[in-house]
Amino acid sequence: MMKKKSVSARKASLVLFLCQMISALDVPLDSKLLEELSQPPTITQQSPKDYIVDPRENIVIQCEAKGKPPPSFSWTRNGTHFDIDKDAQVTMKPNSGTLVINIMNGGKAEAYEGVYQCTARNERGAAVSNNIVIRPSRSPLWTKEKLEPNHVREGDSLVLHCRPPVGLPPPIIFWMDNAFQRLPQSERVSQGLNGDLYFSNVQPEDTREDYICYARFNHTQTIQQKQPISVKVFSTKPVTERQPVLLTPTGSTSTKVELRGNVLLLECIAAGLPTPVIRWIKEGGELPANRTFFENFKKTLKIIDVSEADSGNYKCIARNRLGSAHHVISVTVKAAPYWITAPRNLVLSPGEDGTLICRANGNPKPDISWLANGVPIAIAPEDPSRKVDGDTIIFSHVQERSSAVYQCNASNEYGYLLANAFVNVLAEPPRILTPANKLYQVIADSPALLDCAYFGSPKPEIEWFKGVKGSILRGNEYVFHDNGTLEIPVAQKDSTGTYTCVARNELGKIQNEVHLEVKDPTMIIKQPEYKVIQRYGQASFECVIKHDSTLLPTIIWLKDNAELPDDERFLVGKDNLTIMNVTDKDDGTYTCIVNTTLDSVSASAVLTVVAAPPTPAIIYARPNPPFDLELTGQLERSVELSWIPGDENNSPITNFVIEYEDGLHEPGVWHYQTEVPGTQTTVQLKLSPYVNYSFRVIAVNEIGRSQPSEPSEQYLTKSANPDENPSNVQGIGSEPDNLVITWESLKGFQSNGPGLQYKVSWRQKDVDDEWTSVIVANVSKYIVSGTPTFVPYEIKVQALNDLGYAPEPSEVIGHSGEDLPMVAPGNVQVHVINSTLAKVHWDTVPLKTVRGHLQGYKVYYWKVQSLSRRSRRHVEKKILTFRGNKTFGMLPGLEPYSSYKLNVRVVNGKGEGPASPDKLFKTPEGVPSSPSFLRITNPTLDSLTLEWGSPTHPNGVLTSYILKFQPINNTHELGPLVEIRIPANESSLILKNLNYSTRYKFYFNAQTSVGSGSQITEEAITIMDEVQPLYPRIRNVTTAAAETYANISWEYEGPDHANFYVEYGVAGSKEDWKKEIVNGSRSFFVLKGLTPGTAYKVRVGAEGLSGFRSSEDVFETGPAMASRQVDIATQGWFIGLMCAVALLILILLIVCFIRRNKGGKYPVKEKEDAHADPEIQPMKEDDGTFGEYSDAEDHKPLKKGSRTPSDRTVKKEDSDDSLVDYGEGVNGQFNEDGSFIGQYSGKKEKEPAEGNESSEAPSPVNAMNSFV
Repeated sequence: MMKKKSVSARKASLVLFLCQMISALDVPLDSKLLEELSQPPTITQQSPKDYIVDPRENIVIQCEAKGKPPPSFSWTRNGTHFDIDKDAQVTMKPNSGTLVINIMNGGKAEAYEGVYQCTARNERGAAVSNNIVIRPSRSPLWTKEKLEPNHVREGDSLVLHCRPPVGLPPPIIFWMDNAFQRLPQSERVSQGLNGDLYFSNVQPEDTREDYICYARFNHTQTIQQKQPISVKVFSTKPVTERQPVLLTPTGSTSTKVELRGNVLLLECIAAGLPTPVIRWIKEGGELPANRTFFENFKKTLKIIDVSEADSGNYKCIARNRLGSAHHVISVTVKAAPYWITAPRNLVLSPGEDGTLICRANGNPKPDISWLANGVPIAIAPEDPSRKVDGDTIIFSHVQERSSAVYQCNASNEYGYLLANAFVNVLAEPPRILTPANKLYQVIADSPALLDCAYFGSPKPEIEWFKGVKGSILRGNEYVFHDNGTLEIPVAQKDSTGTYTCVARNELGKIQNEVHLEVKDPTMIIKQPEYKVIQRYGQASFECVIKHDSTLLPTIIWLKDNAELPDDERFLVGKDNLTIMNVTDKDDGTYTCIVNTTLDSVSASAVLTVVAAPPTPAIIYARPNPPFDLELTGQLERSVELSWIPGDENNSPITNFVIEYEDGLHEPGVWHYQTEVPGTQTTVQLKLSPYVNYSFRVIAVNEIGRSQPSEPSEQYLTKSANPDENPSNVQGIGSEPDNLVITWESLKGFQSNGPGLQYKVSWRQKDVDDEWTSVIVANVSKYIVSGTPTFVPYEIKVQALNDLGYAPEPSEVIGHSGEDLPMVAPGNVQVHVINSTLAKVHWDTVPLKTVRGHLQGYKVYYWKVQSLSRRSRRHVEKKILTFRGNKTFGMLPGLEPYSSYKLNVRVVNGKGEGPASPDKLFKTPEGVPSSPSFLRITNPTLDSLTLEWGSPTHPNGVLTSYILKFQPINNTHELGPLVEIRIPANESSLILKNLNYSTRYKFYFNAQTSVGSGSQITEEAITIMDEVQPLYPRIRNVTTAAAETYANISWEYEGPDHANFYVEYGVAGSKEDWKKEIVNGSRSFFVLKGLTPGTAYKVRVGAEGLSGFRSSEDVFETGPAMASRQVDIATQGWFIGLMCAVALLILILLIVCFIRRNKGGKYPVKEKEDAHADPEIQPMKEDDGTFGEYSDAEDHKPLKKGSRTPSDRTVKKEDSDDSLVDYGEGVNGQFNEDGSFIGQYSGKKEKEPAEGNESSEAPSPVNAMNSFV
């Protein structure tokens, strides 16, 4: 019983809503009408809710509104009336509510902090703006602190704290040195989100005295500078490696709250040696695709446009080869209010009903409150036509006094939304907006649309009359549109005349006359014909037309749908086209197009140019078009068509094709109707109701198709009920709580009459429920909301028109929307078949928990680690999908001797369900891959040296290597095969007791307990027992090493013109050899760029000689010694220069002392000493950098100009000079990498306005502002 009541209530709400939508007035966008109608105020422009202003500039608080009559404006400040007339600094713009607070002429921005709200009011109501919070920006100074030098051991972690002053808005932080160069950052050294500089591990090159943190405040265009921080790194041998430890955040877990739509930033910075690598995962899910970004060397996870679905646990993992550390950040996404349905303006007539709906969502759910004309609705003047029901205001039987502006406020702890929507009750007599005596011209047999745009309140009724005293127009031959337009579907000549539109409501009546002229259609009565012309002959096409005498036609000729060639051979006459002396390039299709202001017709013909035949031949051509088409025996559903065939042109007509045009629904489009044999000249045609038919006939022979005949007379069949219903009816939900019913709409001629609509019916299957039906317009989709998830529905769609319904439609079965599956498959078992194949079993899930069409199961599996290497790698998950309700699947392509995990998920049309618990399984050993390489070196008379690499994929525990070899004679015959088993831990072997000057072939493979892997082969030759070896020999490799280079020399025996190369690397390192090519045939080479104090290995080889190389040699570069450099202090010229400088300085000091004692103190100097700015940082004249810091100079901000205000901030307007005065104009700026470019010149400062002003050193702040 309760269920039926709720259904009835929903239906009643739907009916009420539809009634409201129907009764609300639409105001036409007519400028003259809008100027005359009264309208409550509407806020059109306002300042942002949180408005941070520049304290040095005038404050402009915007408030613009429109209304009729124009609204007046008032303001509140902090909830009370703000009387702007009492404050000389505040003015309001004319015809506007925008406030201008004069700060530049003595006002202080701090005095105007507060919450402002604007009200726009006229006689129809009052609209209010948002609460606009005005706050001046602030850029405070750094607090005084004494910074001790940081002494750090090499390899330890370090954090340099910035701790910038709290500004409004927060400053931008960056680190630079004294030379204004950006400090380089990497995976090891990076800046955190809080501005601190983090070192995962310090290195000796991190030692420096000038780590400086800068804070830029954008609104005030100032930069504050922290006192330089000193870092000294001391080394200890050996440097101890450390596993990762998180520097930030601390602990194992933390929480983070972010708002919907914002950018989520999560940060993890770790200490450790080697430098840890950071990886991010989301527990129980995937990071959102297309919205996830990694910054700061993957230490920062950035997710844009977050939503509630992004809530969850995010884990960062820091790893190096010694271990790992992790931290879990629990993210909760809240939401400030956002609109679901914002209230919309409502225009009603007296006595009508309507509703204002205000729906918003958020997390937590926002509270909805209403105001009327800016006053809470609970204390607003009562209105008997108004009733508040939560988020909806219902209006019943409104009157003109009901006009007002309503405000909806949706708020929670994270913000609010405020929307104005007016209710405007208008009582207006009818007005017709269409100009009087407007003339409409149409072509006969085409539709005519006569406009009657109107407005009135209540909504006027529209009637049409023909003639001054004619009767009201009714019947199927006219269509009356809701906007007042009269449509005559098929205008005839007798439709010409004067039509009167009458609009009336209870307040009055008005009428307007328009005129219709129906013109005769333009026709081509003699069309151009197909021509076959001999080369150099003459071709002529005719195009004779018939048109309405009041229309002026223009004729255009085209060739192949393009303009005619610009050639004097083409002669265009009044009704013909002549081509003189035709050539092969004149082949093509020629089209005659006739245009008037109302219609356009065309006809085409093909010109074929042929060579002159030696003898006359029979010309075979396409037939001429039929003519004299006649309709007889007209019935409601059939008509008889007859015609006279055209000339066959020496090829018998095989058949006739009949086409039709529907001038009512698709004018100008011809459709295939039927075909009849070439001996038949009449046909009985089946017709459909409500179609304005025209027919034409095309004759066909073996050459081709004729041109279409002239159209027959038109025949309009009567309207009838639809004969058929829409096809391809489907019901598929797009959301878990809806059912989307779609169908293929009927074609125009299938409607059988005007007013085509569809009756959509549905009911839940297997439930004792009645059909729910709705009639919709000529669309192809209807959405049923509020359905249970994935339940079957019986659906049917029936066509109807103004004459009635189509036959009862058949029912189809559809389903409401799917949702993700609820449970994971259980009892997951894995059976390992062999080392590369496994079979997984699972139990099916109950169909009720699938909540959709079961599409199959997905198996996610991934390799955890290789059991032979015990090393983890990047996890690459693989997915196999098994369609249908299967309970097992095969997993091919596994790697032998490895540990795997898998889980199983059920899949429906919506997506995947939860994963089953991860199942661990292991694959057994397999045979290994081939060794990674086999290299044969150092051939002697009776021995060869073999070196090899272990298999890339051991696929188990290697037990041994198998080496087989045999000699090869000059005829490539193989000798006896020798087999040797080598322990698995060996990587080289010297084969002795071989025959000299003999080629051997080697076969080499690895073995596990399962068996032998694939083998690799190689060939090599022992050398001959002669003084001159068969292959070159490189011996006596010697090195002479310095700090950063080494001279390598060797002796070579072998063929001339050998190309040598030198290979080298750090001794004891497993890195690949570095290779240098030796130019020419020299026997020496200099290796450059070596590291001092390092042991190197080196060998020499010859190109193209079977990879022959010398034996290895080891050398060590010398240590970096300061004594190697020339000590300038011991040079004689330097000592003499210093003595001369010292003597010159002594003379200058004596002269200054004498002048001072003689002249006394200068007054200007005294004032400079008395008023010296303590914030000035001296600039070195030689390089433009800041001077040394003292305790009295700590925490001074960078200055943009030569004066600094008393609050120790740098202001844009206070600058008397800039970097342009001291450098190369605008070149004083930063590069993209943060480096300062442009140098300070020796340009003098500007002359002071008064003698007591002091001059100051220039500051590079302008350049910094252009960078940050």
